[in-house]
Amino acid sequence: MAEQMASSPWRATVVTLFPELFPGPLGASLAGEALKQGLWSLETVALRDFGIGRHRSVDDTPAGGGAGMVLRADVVAAALGAARAKAPEAPAIYLSPRGEPLTQALARDLSAASGLLLLAGRFEGIDQRVIEARALREVSIGDYVLSGGELAAMVLIDAVVRLLPGVVGAAASLAEESFEAGLLEYPHYTRPREWEGRSIPDVLLSGDHKRIAEWRRAEAERLTRERRPDLWARYEGKR
Repeated sequence: MAEQMASSPWRATVVTLFPELFPGPLGASLAGEALKQGLWSLETVALRDFGIGRHRSVDDTPAGGGAGMVLRADVVAAALGAARAKAPEAPAIYLSPRGEPLTQALARDLSAASGLLLLAGRFEGIDQRVIEARALREVSIGDYVLSGGELAAMVLIDAVVRLLPGVVGAAASLAEESFEAGLLEYPHYTRPREWEGRSIPDVLLSGDHKRIAEWRRAEAERLTRERRPDLWARYEGKR
């Protein structure tokens, strides 16, 4: 039994009003190939299936008045219960603009779990009571608002799936990516050597691996300092 559990693929279970949106981009490229190979699995739970009444209503007007509609706590809780039965150990996450930022460190932590239970919100959001009652962890993919949480769920899943064993061919590729060392990634070049009057930096053609590593580190630091002073400040504080 323990061997069977250990070999189970990482699973993403998404509660959504629009299950037809999945797998979407997750069915292509690295994530899609890994999905076909069984390195991870994807399942959706249709929120509408748990709607109230003949019209399967899932939302209602905000208490206290205001624009828009809010997903009902009882409907969301029922859908989460069905999803939890499929993923009993997975961390439960609500994709929300007010959540903690999705970072590379968080993606790496989540890749170590057995999978994720994701709730994709719609309208003005979901009833706060279900967030509290089901201890949902709120995660944001950026400081902007989308029409729903499905795209955010796909972003989070993709960020995690590519960290799973066997998905990306070379472990070194992951180690040198942006944010892994707290820095943005250095610039990349390839053939042709000359293009529109621009040359590949001589150091990259020198064959001197020590100098190349030093140049790449210096460029990563320069780009981070210029473009992301927030990251640079954290990086400086850890040195």
